[in-house]
Amino acid sequence: MTTKTEEVKDKGNTFPRLKIKYNQEVVQALMKEFNYGNVMQVPKIEKIVLNVGIGKEYNQYPKVLEAVQRDLKIIAGQRPVVIKARKSIASFRLRQNMPNGVKVTIRGKRMYQFLDKLISINLPRIRDFRGLSTRSFDGRGNYALGIKEQLIFPEINYDSIDKIRGMEIIITTTAKTDEEGKKLLEFMGMPFKK
Repeated sequence: MTTKTEEVKDKGNTFPRLKIKYNQEVVQALMKEFNYGNVMQVPKIEKIVLNVGIGKEYNQYPKVLEAVQRDLKIIAGQRPVVIKARKSIASFRLRQNMPNGVKVTIRGKRMYQFLDKLISINLPRIRDFRGLSTRSFDGRGNYALGIKEQLIFPEINYDSIDKIRGMEIIITTTAKTDEEGKKLLEFMGMPFKK
């Protein structure tokens, strides 16, 4: 009789490296750090959202939406969703139901693979990188970081991009406080400033 993990490995699938690290090391470290009585109290990462705003650029170049969708699909490994404006704002030259941005939500196995790649490959590729700010928590343990150019992702071909664009990466956790969320991400390997 095989266990569930053996069945998964037999099919050719493996658990992401960061998920194994979370289960074997991070849970124990967080339980010791915050004196949790139950394993279910330990915070975990729920989802990662990638968001690219296009704003007024869509008025001048309607093809920009396709380019941003293509880039996000390559980066995240799944199809992004177009965000449309809820109401018209004349000063921003924005009309109701006009495309305003593109986002993709990553969960499960892909989320751990993306986070592992972000920590170990993409963030070190940022020019003059000295660590991430610890002030970008929202008060409930969720973390947001901004990236100035999509070229830090090696999957993006330099010749195929029409313009350098930034994006937001929001990491949503089940942590109750910023301190718990920070420790969770630190133990996962997130390079914060000292």
